[in-house]
Amino acid sequence: MTQHLKLRIHVSEPFDFERLAGRSELTGWTVDHADPENGDWEVHLDAGFDFHERHIGRLLVSPRYVGEHLARMFDAIAGFPVRIAHRDDGAWHYAFTGMISERHEREEPDNGSI
Repeated sequence: MTQHLKLRIHVSEPFDFERLAGRSELTGWTVDHADPENGDWEVHLDAGFDFHERHIGRLLVSPRYVGEHLARMFDAIAGFPVRIAHRDDGAWHYAFTGMISERHEREEPDNGSI
């Protein structure tokens, strides 16, 4: 089975996304990265959010610029620019833009305390 790729998504547009959804940072995972032919990745969110009276638990991310590929995210330092879609009446609707990056679990340092 393909390993889940843990992701962090920072939504930058619409400018009032944080006010509307309660946060601007989203976390989730995908397995779509395993196929290099995938131009878009479906991201299953760890915790969904409400947006315009609709609960959203999955997003579709694609490169923001023509000719780019999401695998370039692995080479980015601060994140990779993406277009972000949510399901609306059975189809994907692009409504957001942001930055995507791989999410690494932070380990607490062992400082000898109990």
